[in-house]
Amino acid sequence: MKKSTTAAGVLALAAGLTLTACGGPKPAAGAGNGQQDVTKRAAVKVAEGSTAKGGDVHVLMSSDFQTLDPGNSNYVQTANVGQLYYRTLTMAKETSGTPPTIVPDLATDLGKASADGLTWTYTLRQGLKYEDGTPITAQDVKYGVERTYARDVYTQAPQELDSALTDDGYQGPYKGGDFKAIDTPDDHTVVFHLKQPFAEFPALVSRSNTAPVPRAKDTKLDYTNHPVSSGPYKIASYDRGRGLKLVRNPNWDPATDPNRPALPDTFTFTLSTAQATISQQLLSDADPTALTLDTQGALQPSDIAKLSASDISKRTAAGLLGCTDVLNFNTTTITDPDVRKAFALALDRNAILLQYGGERFGNIPQSYINDAQKGYVEQHTALDPKGQSKLGEAKKLLQGKNYPKSLVYGYAEASAKYKGVGTVLQQNLKALGVDVQLRPIPTANYYTVLAGDQMPDIARSGWCGGADSASVRFTVDPNVGPSLDGKTYGFSNIPRYYDAKLSGELYRLRGQNGSADELGRKWATAMDQIMQQYPLVPLVRNYTYSVVGSKVRNAQVGYFFGSIDLSAVGIGQ
Repeated sequence: MKKSTTAAGVLALAAGLTLTACGGPKPAAGAGNGQQDVTKRAAVKVAEGSTAKGGDVHVLMSSDFQTLDPGNSNYVQTANVGQLYYRTLTMAKETSGTPPTIVPDLATDLGKASADGLTWTYTLRQGLKYEDGTPITAQDVKYGVERTYARDVYTQAPQELDSALTDDGYQGPYKGGDFKAIDTPDDHTVVFHLKQPFAEFPALVSRSNTAPVPRAKDTKLDYTNHPVSSGPYKIASYDRGRGLKLVRNPNWDPATDPNRPALPDTFTFTLSTAQATISQQLLSDADPTALTLDTQGALQPSDIAKLSASDISKRTAAGLLGCTDVLNFNTTTITDPDVRKAFALALDRNAILLQYGGERFGNIPQSYINDAQKGYVEQHTALDPKGQSKLGEAKKLLQGKNYPKSLVYGYAEASAKYKGVGTVLQQNLKALGVDVQLRPIPTANYYTVLAGDQMPDIARSGWCGGADSASVRFTVDPNVGPSLDGKTYGFSNIPRYYDAKLSGELYRLRGQNGSADELGRKWATAMDQIMQQYPLVPLVRNYTYSVVGSKVRNAQVGYFFGSIDLSAVGIGQ
């Protein structure tokens, strides 16, 4: 579902137009290069079962959050901390090692669909209050969704829910107009109107779009500094780039919230600690209450061997993630699909996996989607299934081609491994006569840069799916799908891929109805065709480890969050 710095019912194709899997070498089953398949590894939890209340959790991070505003967030780190201070109609409840389960949150149930599937109705629980004691209303939920339509203000607002609703022409609450896609007949009822039936709609309303926002407290872009709490904690202080303090929300009623145990008294975030320092502090247990949300637990390559030490292994949570990392080719600057294919074939993905810590931390995949998703069909690319470079084939493809001889690779500067990916890319493309320049991008602004005018020629990204990842659509549509009107590439489509025929097919698929398996096969088949144009290269399917302090309890690596699930942790004595 979400981007990691480390992401809706669907239609038969237009008459006479069908999608078929293209030819090409078939990917090997299981792990790409012969290593142990990470999808078979069990999750490891630390000190689970604790119900002790009290204490402070110290969260060490190498950079600030991209945003704390639920209406402007498409990021797993914000979703992780966000579940502490905001609630949504439904919630993706984490269980380490497996996709989350959708459960009711603000709503009393998972929603009631009309007989034709075109409306979904939600009833709010009784007794819901904001941090200031005022009631949470259905109108506040509607307003939270309305804000996400103001895309000139909120450039990173999630759009999957919006694309399923009826009001494509609405431009948010600041430009006026009547938002007809949601009705609120009373203070406790929210009714959504859909373009087409959408069987997986309960997963959509677990997204941050449905976090309630009181209209009177909306400060637009400044709302990130103090979003009004509807959850068990509220923001006591926030010094951008330095620190964040969450304290208990006295008006949160645990009787209304079966999903959050809210064990610690406080969460203290340090937002500017170097990853190498974070790793050393956690390994040495310098702060027994500490943990990190940084990818791969901020572990450095030189630290990996230390995980086997008995005093560290018992403090190490681990699990398979619903996250896959890819290398995106900017299709507006690298325009020829054959050139992109050549660059992809030249990559030594084994060397890239080593930048992640080697096979202990993941497998080399053949696709952004995987065979655990509903409707998966076999994906085909010319990439070597063992991750080896096909330099000879790459050179042949480039014969007679006019292609760029200088490219820029952008990477999130806080992580040494992402720079390492660029170093491998430099070496591989140099053999094709291409000079690759490495451009560090501040981690807190990374995806904002990729969405804007400064998007480099090549950039790494990751997509972490939650419970919605069970459907192929929820990976394909955000990452290579078109805009809401179908006329250009979508806002989270980092490679800026747009093909009149194939993107048009994805746009039509958004309006189709059918079972998740049936529709998933259509989305997966479309993805198979799109990948023949190489807008991106799959790099690593992630399995991660995260060391925590010796007093941290109930630590589990979230499948969706890609890091320690903050909603479950506590502090022991």
